[in-house]
Amino acid sequence: MKNVLEYLERSAARDPDKVAFADVNEEITYAQLLQRAKEIGSALAKQFPVRTPIPIYREKSVDTICLVFGAVYAGCYYVMLDLRHPKARIEQILATLETDVVVTDARQASRLSRMELDVTLLDVEELDAAVDEGWLAQIRAAHLDIDPLYGIFTSGSTGKPKGVLIAHRSVIDFIDVFTETFAIDEQAVIGNQAPWDFDVSVKDIYSTICSGATMQIIPKAYFSMPTKLLDFLCEREVTTLIWAVSALCILSTLKGFDYRVPTHLKKVMFSGEIMPMKQLQIWHSVLPEVTYVNLYGPTEITCNCTYHIVCEQDLQRGMLPIGRPFPNERILLLDEDDREIVEPDVKGEICVSGTAVGLGYLNNQEQSDRVFVQNPLNSCWQERIYRTGDIGYLDEEGLLFFSGRRDFQIKHMGHRIELSDIECALTAIDGVARSCCLYEQEHILAFYEGEGERRELLRELKKTLPAFMLPDQFLQMERFPLTKNGKVDRAALKEYWEVNKG
Repeated sequence: MKNVLEYLERSAARDPDKVAFADVNEEITYAQLLQRAKEIGSALAKQFPVRTPIPIYREKSVDTICLVFGAVYAGCYYVMLDLRHPKARIEQILATLETDVVVTDARQASRLSRMELDVTLLDVEELDAAVDEGWLAQIRAAHLDIDPLYGIFTSGSTGKPKGVLIAHRSVIDFIDVFTETFAIDEQAVIGNQAPWDFDVSVKDIYSTICSGATMQIIPKAYFSMPTKLLDFLCEREVTTLIWAVSALCILSTLKGFDYRVPTHLKKVMFSGEIMPMKQLQIWHSVLPEVTYVNLYGPTEITCNCTYHIVCEQDLQRGMLPIGRPFPNERILLLDEDDREIVEPDVKGEICVSGTAVGLGYLNNQEQSDRVFVQNPLNSCWQERIYRTGDIGYLDEEGLLFFSGRRDFQIKHMGHRIELSDIECALTAIDGVARSCCLYEQEHILAFYEGEGERRELLRELKKTLPAFMLPDQFLQMERFPLTKNGKVDRAALKEYWEVNKG
């Protein structure tokens, strides 16, 4: 297999009338999805050269999944644009993609028009519906499994978002193992929580078409309405959740299970943040027969590289390991001199090797070369690894534990964020001379020198940053404390916040 479309075609041939994807308004069978994706793909192939990006600006839905697979049939890779992004962020992404064409629908086209973006809007609903089998066959024949499948943009340390490119081969390699490891089959009903510009959704989408399962697309609004969310899970008989930690905690912290228990659940997998043990214990007490899995891994290595199936011992010791590597992925724990750490309780950087390692950052060779590097333990042949920047350690049993970040990247509300990205945006505002951001107790703290007022700073940042990157607190300082080396003393800033957070 060298193209993810083979998953879709195989499932459509095996069970054409089975529901593949459903949202609150409609559903689509595998046969219908295959037909519609080919129609869209034939039309998009006339608009986009192969192996080029197709930016998609739409709400997640049955119609949108048809568009996603249509982009793949066109021989291109898709990039989902977050509808919450401000104009400046979208412009940065499109500049990186080197395109001025966005595929959307009439409703979202109106929103983009109000932003006054200098782009060409292509309405998917107006595309020619004729399938060109000959053209699609030519595209498929020229396809390589190393061709990119999708791009996901993450926060960047230079103030510009980084576009992570992932190839077909990486997804196939990971999804085959993922579905086998957790016995995800045609009986599964996967409840999709993650936005489609977030790599957690990759597991939902491709596990579905690989196994011939059904994916139920949960509206974003339901995650602020626990009763509606639980009704959806129960009425749609959802069996499998692959969610961000924060999404799971919504139900447990708001006592949603007092209202209703989703008894069809069999598997609950989580990632993106450290799972609070109190919340996991609530889930386990309500649904003790469910299999709970802690997943770890950055976008750059195709979703996840390690996993740990939760056991009773974990619930007692109060800290979850991120576990062991998936088959065909190798975890290297390297010290500051790039020597491998094998003994327990010694911290080092988590690095990943294997087919699932991504293609790098789009149009950003300098940053790619910094973290997609030659394995320092291998001088005999070329072996690319990804340096995650995460710090971990092994226990006596060889289980891997996450211990924090090497740099100033954080995980906040399920998103990986470079604090320097926020600093760049803040310093660009009139009235801010310097800025420094910290992350403490799940709060983004923005320290700054200058005369700017909090309300004005927040208004300006909303023009360039998505909501999940906005600081929770602004702390104005006459002058930053400095270390003996002349750098901003972050420890002193933290102390200042502790004293004044009152």
